[in-house]
Amino acid sequence: MSAREQRVAVVTGAASGIGRATALRLADTGYDLAVLDIDADGLARTCAEIEKAGGTARAFPVDLRDPDAVGSVTREVAVTLGTPALLVNVAGTGLAATVLETSDEDWDRVLSVNLTGPFLTTRAMLPLMLDNGGGVVVNVASVAGQVGLARRAAYCASKAGLVGLTRAIAVDHAKDGIRCVAVCPGTVATEWIDKIVANAPDPLAARQAMTARQLDGRLGSPEEIAATIAFVAGPDGRFINGAALIVDGGLTAA
Repeated sequence: MSAREQRVAVVTGAASGIGRATALRLADTGYDLAVLDIDADGLARTCAEIEKAGGTARAFPVDLRDPDAVGSVTREVAVTLGTPALLVNVAGTGLAATVLETSDEDWDRVLSVNLTGPFLTTRAMLPLMLDNGGGVVVNVASVAGQVGLARRAAYCASKAGLVGLTRAIAVDHAKDGIRCVAVCPGTVATEWIDKIVANAPDPLAARQAMTARQLDGRLGSPEEIAATIAFVAGPDGRFINGAALIVDGGLTAA
């Protein structure tokens, strides 16, 4: 089977939010899904919904910061589902803090999840794609990797690094049939945003401020980001490579 015909996709961070929406969208387009996350219960719910709709999904609970665990899961995916044609790195975390407020531990945690994790999964799965004639890697970065956001020092640094990694992979492997693209969402209504709002001194004011900075007065949805990822990964997106696509409802235009 050629890379173009292969219909196995790997999605990290698939227990919730954008990762979960992406897994559901890709399953709906015919992919068999390997879903990865540290949250085993969330993965089980994602798989159950995919299977209820007639799709195929297998959950792989894993700490994506652990190179040995990532390597083991990669081998298991290949044996149980087949060679992935698509890897979508969604798993991420954040921190509301300036440089002065960021501890060594928090810096390491954010960078290890948001940048080292995608590096490890790509490094593990890229040889399978190369052996199969090609594939697509989509890294979910952020507008925070393109512009500075207040009190998001570690997050901005990690996402800017992920955009740089994306471009390097594209340059190194385009000749091998690999495309690598960064999708950069703005503020999306996910469980993570709900947590940030809930922990704010004034949750209502925090949500209103997030909404007010959007040109159309609303936050994005995980499904809208998932639709962008599906387009980028599909045949209509085959001329997109090494790009950082901003999907932010106009947040960075103002």
